[in-house]
Amino acid sequence: MIKEPSFTSIVKEEITTKPFNDERLRAMLSAYVKTNGRMVIQNKTTEIVLATENAKIAKFLFLIIQKLYGISPRFAYTRMMKFEKKVTYNVIIEEKSDAILEDLGVSFLSGKISRLLVSNDDTLGGYVAGAFLATGSVNNPASSNYHLEISTTDEDYAKYLVKLVGRYKNVDLTPKIIKRRNQFVVYLKKSDQIADFLILMGATDATLEYENVRVNRDFSNNDNRWQICANANMNKVVEASGKQIEEIQIIDRVVGIEHLPNEKMKLLCRLRLDNDGASMLELAEKMSDEMHNPVSKSNINHLFRAIHEMAERYKEVGE
Repeated sequence: MIKEPSFTSIVKEEITTKPFNDERLRAMLSAYVKTNGRMVIQNKTTEIVLATENAKIAKFLFLIIQKLYGISPRFAYTRMMKFEKKVTYNVIIEEKSDAILEDLGVSFLSGKISRLLVSNDDTLGGYVAGAFLATGSVNNPASSNYHLEISTTDEDYAKYLVKLVGRYKNVDLTPKIIKRRNQFVVYLKKSDQIADFLILMGATDATLEYENVRVNRDFSNNDNRWQICANANMNKVVEASGKQIEEIQIIDRVVGIEHLPNEKMKLLCRLRLDNDGASMLELAEKMSDEMHNPVSKSNINHLFRAIHEMAERYKEVGE
């Protein structure tokens, strides 16, 4: 049975297919190296190892490095034989590693993000896209929980990432940070901000899918909420109507409705007995038609209060 790709995978794989310019690609690679890269010293030389479980992301990283620096990284992979037998792909930079780290403005000892590398909204979008490719995830919009996150082990870096996202000029993005075990998680929970963040990263097709599912689900929820409110209001009308009919019957047994001196009260009693499911507004409309004169909902309320007080006085007599 073929497993359906997660929404996170759909977003990430779309990002890897976009024709970004070199400046944006450089920002993406910098974020990926900082967020999910590690340095390995082999035979007195430094290697940069970039790991991912997504083959398309591994190919994307390979092509970026080849395009920007004219070198071909080495591929390696490891397979976990337990559980789901996952494969981890490693893109290993063996040449020019120190120069590449310097060009990308990456320091594994500092969480600071270089402003020279991220100087405008386009490179900002590239940088957060690179961080998302490395450790990001986003819930399927069909779920009841909207959530997008990027995790890192560096608290200072998480804080710089939040500041960076806050610099985006087109929309208001307000990510927060939470600590989860040894990770610092930068996250968004507002559905509209998640949609804007997907656009910022360049995942426009995924954004359209996200919005379509979200709108349909929210419409269904709103319809359900409307139905719940309608049912609650109907129950309220039925309950109030039952009490009013009971009080009218008490008055009818004691003095008779037709002998009531107030014409409006007499008419209202008859209308309520004939229309046990009508709301106050509907009774006001019916009475207005009968009397050829406007009768307000507040007037109906006032008359029912008078009927209640009269029924309370006659209750013992009626019994």
